[in-house]
Parts: sequence; C-alpha cells; structure tokens
Amino acid sequence: MPATIAVFGGEFCAGLDQVRIEELATRKDLRKISRRDLPVAVANKLDCATTVATTAFIAHAAGIKVFATGGIGGVHRGYDRDVSADLPELAQTPIIVVCSGAKIVLDLAATREWLETFGVTVLGWMCDEMPAFYSRSSGLEIDERVENGRDVARIAEARDALGMSNAILVCVPVPQEVEIPRDVCESMLGEALKEAEAEGIRGKAITPFLLSKMSEVSEGRTLVANIALLQNNARIAAEIAVAIAR
Repeated sequence: MPATIAVFGGEFCAGLDQVRIEELATRKDLRKISRRDLPVAVANKLDCATTVATTAFIAHAAGIKVFATGGIGGVHRGYDRDVSADLPELAQTPIIVVCSGAKIVLDLAATREWLETFGVTVLGWMCDEMPAFYSRSSGLEIDERVENGRDVARIAEARDALGMSNAILVCVPVPQEVEIPRDVCESMLGEALKEAEAEGIRGKAITPFLLSKMSEVSEGRTLVANIALLQNNARIAAEIAVAIAR
C-alpha cells in the first residue's frame, strides 16, 4: 500500500488522499523541511513537503519499512563540511531506501565514502556500481549486488536480527532508454555551477537551482529521466515491500 508522506497543519501524514497529493505537487508556498525543522512545523502548524531525512524519520515512526525517492542528499561539491541531514538520518534509522544514488549535483565520491564510514549498507539493484542519478554508473563500488526483492528482504531481516540501526540503501540505475551520459551531465552541471556562483546562490537553495538549470539546458531531458527513475524506484520499492510481507 503506497503512503505518500508530508506534514499538513503541523501533523505528520503517512498516507495522503488524492486531494492532498495534488496540493503537495502544485502549491508554491509549501516549505520543504528537514529534520531540524520538524519542531517548528509542528509548533506553527505548517504544511510542508519532506526531505529524505524527514521522510525516513516519519516513515519509521509510522512502522513503514521501505520508501522510494529519486536521489538522496549528500556531501556538497567544493565544501565537504556541507553535509546533507539525509546522511546522518540514514546512519541511525533502520529503513530501506530505494533511490538512484545521490543527486548528481553533489560530490558522489565523498558521499559514498561518508556512507561507508557511518555504516550505511549500499546495495546495487542488478548492478555492480552505485548509479549517478541521471547516469547508470559512477565508478563507485557497492557493498553487494541484489537481483530481486527477496534478496533485499533477507539482508534487512539479518540487519534487524543483529540489532543494527542503519538504513539499507538500494541503488537502482535510471532506465536505460532515458539515461544521460555522465560526461554530458558533468558539462551541464559545470555551466550551472558557474551561474550559481555568479548569482550568489548557496546553501539549501543551490540543489533546486542546479537541477532546474540542468533541465533548462537539456531541454527537459533531465526532467524526463527524473520522472522515469522515480516511477521505476517506486515499482522496485513495492516489490521489496511485498517480499518483506511474505
């Protein structure tokens, strides 16, 4: 059973009706909140979208074992002290996250190193490398290859039996027919980074700005790839959830 997560009226919602889902997708005034913002959102009864960190927090509290997203946050390029709150949340929340790696605008190698250091298990779904979001490979290693939902369920069961509290990251390559080669992505990203620097854009505003610019430069190719990988990740997350239930 799918359960879209958000915050409405300061209340955690694990499962939205169609009206709320459309509101979440179309309202321009919704804040996207991370873990640190939860007390503010609850106290002030805000309506909010959630990051990976906040989704993991709410999903785990609701007893949800698997969730799908596009790409996780990570270590930012050029400033390795700027680390997304997604990473420490993954290190302390026993949930399965299905994604296509970290967002391409991040330092993928540093993000992979962080995951290893803090004990987050990284699985490759029918692949031997960690995907690079719009591209199917990154040159970065995974911890183990898995072929189906049963493989993931078995590993998650072993983690729980060991009393470990880390997330399991299931990395799924973007569908081949919409993949954008890494060199093309890097070229587009380089131009977007220069523009962000010139306009003084930084902090939490940088990622949406870069992704928007890449979509513009690619004439929508990155947006098509993003939607396709989200749909694919949701399908695979459902397969894993069924395997766990069985």
